[in-house]
Amino acid sequence: MTLVQLQTRSVSDRPVHSTVVDAMDAAGPQVWYDMTVEVALSVMAAARTEHLVVCDEDGLCVGLVTEARLTAVRDSSGYTDRIRLGDLTDGSGPFASPWATREEAEDTLPFGRIGPVPVVDEHGNALGVLALSR
Repeated sequence: MTLVQLQTRSVSDRPVHSTVVDAMDAAGPQVWYDMTVEVALSVMAAARTEHLVVCDEDGLCVGLVTEARLTAVRDSSGYTDRIRLGDLTDGSGPFASPWATREEAEDTLPFGRIGPVPVVDEHGNALGVLALSR
């Protein structure tokens, strides 16, 4: 019989706060900000996703749109086929830093904001998406 010695670890040995990188999902489809709402909804359906990361002409993340938001825009009385994703995202975020803790990322959100948030590096490149809830 072979004896195995078990070594116990205290709770304090485990990381208390994981970073956003530990909790984020892949960025998923990234689309250009000049895409129309109808085309974006088609891309979402084909990709079987509920959000798209929106990028500018340099490939930098300017925001994220959800299927729910695009559907609401399309069904609104002011909708025209000239509305582009860039009209719905202004580049001001919210964005999460990959080095922040999940708690820090949630604290930076406007009150009541839930749902996916793009995770971007210091250059504005989309690294992933963090699903947040409050």
